[in-house]
Amino acid sequence: MPHLVWQKSSFSTGGEGECVELAASTTGHIHIHLRESDEPHAIATTTPHTLAGLLGALKAGRIARP
Repeated sequence: MPHLVWQKSSFSTGGEGECVELAASTTGHIHIHLRESDEPHAIATTTPHTLAGLLGALKAGRIARP
């Protein structure tokens, strides 16, 4: 995996272990990487299109939030 520069979500409280972080890589195709700061080795990888679809479905209420 390429070196990733992680950015914290503006909705994170800033405390340790409570931050969602995001990074992008462009090796060939663009990929979005997501992780929680307290589990830095557990990384979910997706594409911008798929992530936008998920966020749109959440905002529209088509997917129940836990």
